[in-house]
Amino acid sequence: MATDVWGVLEEKQRLSWTFTPFECVGPLKFGMTHEQAQAALDGVLRTALREGSAGAEGRADFWLEQRSHAGFSGPAVTVYYDQSIGLAGIAVNALRGPQVALDGIGLVGQVPSRLEDRFADYLETHDKELRYSQCADPCSAQLGLVLRVQRAGDLVLSRPVMVAGAWADRCWDATEGSIPWQEWKTFEW
Repeated sequence: MATDVWGVLEEKQRLSWTFTPFECVGPLKFGMTHEQAQAALDGVLRTALREGSAGAEGRADFWLEQRSHAGFSGPAVTVYYDQSIGLAGIAVNALRGPQVALDGIGLVGQVPSRLEDRFADYLETHDKELRYSQCADPCSAQLGLVLRVQRAGDLVLSRPVMVAGAWADRCWDATEGSIPWQEWKTFEW
């Protein structure tokens, strides 16, 4: 089977997760150790460690388990660990990650301009501030959410990054923020 670098899972093929700010993204809870995150995703996503020690500081990628998705390239979810708090950041792949919803708003694999409008309306309705990162990504420190984008062939789709409370106050800052520089460089796959 050939690898589909730019293939995007259909909505019905995606796992369905919810985002509760500063608490969890689907089965992943902020503050978890790497071992706890692996156990929470066992049978759904498989892990492949990357840079750093995932138990203290570093990053880990989780890939789709299902055989029906075997031809898709790249991780479904990337997590970032902080030595002082454990699981501190969760980025969901726009092409093959779970659909993550915030109060019914799908955050993953969306047309960025449409999602930005819905997000701005949501924040206004909930009396929260809309900010923009140095990369022009809409975000909210009050939710710990940055709506980044990711390439999908000739298109771009939404790639949300959700962070723990300890990282939220600077989640928009690509130079001084707590979100690791590797995430700010992610645009492809």
